[in-house]
Amino acid sequence: MQPINLDAKLAQFSDPWNPRIIAELNGQHVKLAKLQGEFIWHHHEHEDELFLVLRGTLRMQFRDREVAIRPGECIVVPRGVEHRPVADQEVHVLLFEPASTLNTGNLRNERTRERLERL
Repeated sequence: MQPINLDAKLAQFSDPWNPRIIAELNGQHVKLAKLQGEFIWHHHEHEDELFLVLRGTLRMQFRDREVAIRPGECIVVPRGVEHRPVADQEVHVLLFEPASTLNTGNLRNERTRERLERL
């Protein structure tokens, strides 16, 4: 049981859209990710996702609206809700979601990360 320095963990990688696991609890993963550009439209059938923005502004697009999430703010995307994260500039996020959550949800493509690195 040691503190986790988020800045030190974020300094260990630079590639966008490739989350890293930094902790686990109660069947949940705590992940860090860097985001840049547009992701894909997707949803998660069985998992809710929490996005906590640490740096930058994340635009979370839904089919009927868009929400801006700024540093120190978070958003929970409920299971089954189609969404697309967009980062006009590099965004750093902490993600909290069930260990079963696939980053691309119901889709598999070149951005799908089947196995995540642990930092």
